Amino acid sequence: MIEIDGSEGEGGGQVVRNACALSLVTGTPFRITNVRGGREKPGLMRQHVTAIEAACTVGSATCDGLTVGSSEIIFRPGQVVAGEYNFSVGTAGSTGLVLQTVLMPLVFADRPSRLVLEGGTHNMLAPPFDFIAKSFLPIIDRMGPTVTARLVRPGFYPRGGGRIEVDITPAPLRAIDCLERGALVDRSALAMFAGIPPAVADREIVTARKLLDWPDEAFAVRELPESQGPGNILLLEAAFEHVTEVVSGFGKLGVSAERVAQTAVSRMAGYLASDAFAGPYLADQLLLPFALAGGGTFTTVKPSQHSYTAAAVIERFLDRRCGFTQLPSGAHRLDVR
Repeated sequence: MIEIDGSEGEGGGQVVRNACALSLVTGTPFRITNVRGGREKPGLMRQHVTAIEAACTVGSATCDGLTVGSSEIIFRPGQVVAGEYNFSVGTAGSTGLVLQTVLMPLVFADRPSRLVLEGGTHNMLAPPFDFIAKSFLPIIDRMGPTVTARLVRPGFYPRGGGRIEVDITPAPLRAIDCLERGALVDRSALAMFAGIPPAVADREIVTARKLLDWPDEAFAVRELPESQGPGNILLLEAAFEHVTEVVSGFGKLGVSAERVAQTAVSRMAGYLASDAFAGPYLADQLLLPFALAGGGTFTTVKPSQHSYTAAAVIERFLDRRCGFTQLPSGAHRLDVR
């Protein structure tokens, strides 16, 4: 049984999610102590419990200590079974993070699966649906499997209530190299809002337009039904030939619309100023499939603490090493060996 200290590295829920996925793929049980020990409120939160429950369901697994607030779990994997599954976080907890937990095990299954995930789709503490659909899943498709995701209904924090549907057609993961973005194809800035004054989204777009040298037609505002709010997100998208970067800024009480836009634009500018393939959040997501493929290379702007922690967990389960090397350009290259 693999022993993991959940307070090491970034000390968050990613350790739990990656360990569950790796356990189901390899058939190796694990114990995590000090779950989310690096967080202000340690222990399992509702969305982590849902993610582990999903892993237990698709992988015929058992888990001791599976309660909200638990600081220790013991996970014993079983046989992964493809099928149709519906998982509800019950709050605005991220549907995308639940998907992250079960996607790779189902990619290795013997037939297609369909997931219905309900909860948060646009949550400031997790990649929004748009990032998953446009940045992450196209890379998985290039590696062999086919994964399509549909946003049926958005779910903002704190209300939640969102719904996504995901179809997974398994195939062997092949190692690929992702070193070049290719030419810039398109750019867009979209402010979505529901149940809040329209002026908030308008101010985000006005600020983004001032700071980005993008054509006027790249900027848009979209109002969602009031019943889906309150909520607000600014999505900046830069589509290249081989990858799409999606940067998000979330509106919240006490933070001006201008500040939301400025922060998002700053992050996008950092990516555009680099020649790296993956932004920091995409790099976090790619480590697991690249490791399971047995190799591959990608470049990223700068590895996050999430990435280093993910690499450490991966190395506990697989005979693989995930090494980051800084390049003369300032970007970093990830090699799976």
